[in-house]
Amino acid sequence: MQTYLLSQQFNTRSLAENSTACPANATICNGTSCVLPEDNFNETLSIILSAVLTIMLALVMFSMGCNVELKKFWGHIKRPWGIFVGFLCQFGIMPLTAFLLSLVFDVLPIQAVVVLIIGCCPGGTASNIIAYWVDGDMDLSISMTTCSTLLAMGMMPLSLFVYTKMWTDSNTIVLPYDSIGISLVSLVIPVSFGIYVNHRWPGKAKIILKIGSIAGAFLIVITAVVGGILYKGSWIISPKLWIIGILFPAAGYSLGFLLARIAGLSWHRCRTVSLETGMQNTQLCSAIIQLSFSPEQLELMFTFPLVYSIFQLLFALLILGGYRVYRRHRVKTKTDVEKTEEKEDSKSASSHAKINGGFVSNETK
Repeated sequence: MQTYLLSQQFNTRSLAENSTACPANATICNGTSCVLPEDNFNETLSIILSAVLTIMLALVMFSMGCNVELKKFWGHIKRPWGIFVGFLCQFGIMPLTAFLLSLVFDVLPIQAVVVLIIGCCPGGTASNIIAYWVDGDMDLSISMTTCSTLLAMGMMPLSLFVYTKMWTDSNTIVLPYDSIGISLVSLVIPVSFGIYVNHRWPGKAKIILKIGSIAGAFLIVITAVVGGILYKGSWIISPKLWIIGILFPAAGYSLGFLLARIAGLSWHRCRTVSLETGMQNTQLCSAIIQLSFSPEQLELMFTFPLVYSIFQLLFALLILGGYRVYRRHRVKTKTDVEKTEEKEDSKSASSHAKINGGFVSNETK
């Protein structure tokens, strides 16, 4: 009986040890060696994130459309000087800057290609949200994003053919035209509904716009946070790519603003062109490199779009903060000047009345 109890205790202890050594979801267990099923957490989270962000983005772009006036929007299409300047920035400045940065820092050929792909991508929809917060020209912002996404179907292959010759065959780069088309549809349809609402019910459109602008800010933050969670194991990259990831968006914002100012655009349109130039569609870049390169090559290049998206957002927030401080200071200064002028006018009116013995109104006392 005692031997039986000892045997039972031993078996129980062995089962307990095996149960701690092998998780319950193990498919094969041999002692401490276990085969676990593939962890699909990131894949599941990515699918959920894509669905949620797509819906949120559509709602935000609908609200942005509520700030677009049909006549002004059509005016930009009929007289596309602002759109043309944006086109030169998007498909002229950005690919050339990517090419020069890759040469200066002498990165690996495969890394130079991903920098160039970022430079050739169209503008991202986040630029429309930031443009609203910096009092940009929303009609120009929406029309530039739409046109750059549409023109990307032809300009991206052309730019990649011109700039990637010294590093790789441009025919090896697969452009996901379906993704570009989806981006275009997800932009045009909700914005069109927003423009219609603004045309029919301008009072309601203002309320929708305020809610959507706040939701847009949350959307940008959520995308950055969840992206960091999904790709937390992919941040070990060359220091050169980190430096390029910092300099590239800063150059895009600066050169876009400078070219727009040289072209004679107004200040609020210069801010708009600057944002449209510096903020790229990094999701499209990620899709392109995943379709075009092997897993071994992706290890050297996959993280760069994420690095670029982080710094393009940080610089955009700095631009927003700087503009808000400037606007507050300017309004305060302007108010102080107006009050000083009113006091001086009041004093001069009183003294003039005393000298001439005239009537002094209650407003000037």
